[in-house]
Amino acid sequence: MPENKRPFRRFGDRSSRPKTQSTEDRIKDFILRNSRNGYYTKVSTLSYKFEIPEDKAWEIVGGLLIGGDLESIHDEFTGEMKLCEAGKTYLIMNLEQQRKRQKSQEFKMNRKQKSK
Repeated sequence: MPENKRPFRRFGDRSSRPKTQSTEDRIKDFILRNSRNGYYTKVSTLSYKFEIPEDKAWEIVGGLLIGGDLESIHDEFTGEMKLCEAGKTYLIMNLEQQRKRQKSQEFKMNRKQKSK
C-alpha cells in the first residue's frame, strides 16, 4: 500500500453513530433549549418545524405537560399556547417585557434622530 494513502475506513459503522431521537424527545429538547435562552415556544410552530400533523403536535405536547417537565401559558393577545421549562414561566415573561421595553426605547430613539 502506498505511503500517502490511508486504509479503507467504513463510514457506515453504526456502533459509533449516536442513536436518533424520537420526535417527542426532539420537541422536548427544542422547547427546553428555547426556555434556557429566554423564549417561549408556541405550539403552532411545532407542526411545521418538525414536519408533523398539528394533531400529533398537540398529542405530544399533552404528554409532555402531563410529565411535568413543561409548563404552558396563553398569549394575552392571540390566545395561543406557549410552552417553557417548568418553573421558568415568570422569568421568561419578565425577559419578554424587558425586550419589548428595549425595542420601544430603540424605536423612540430612532424617531428622534430622524426628526433632527
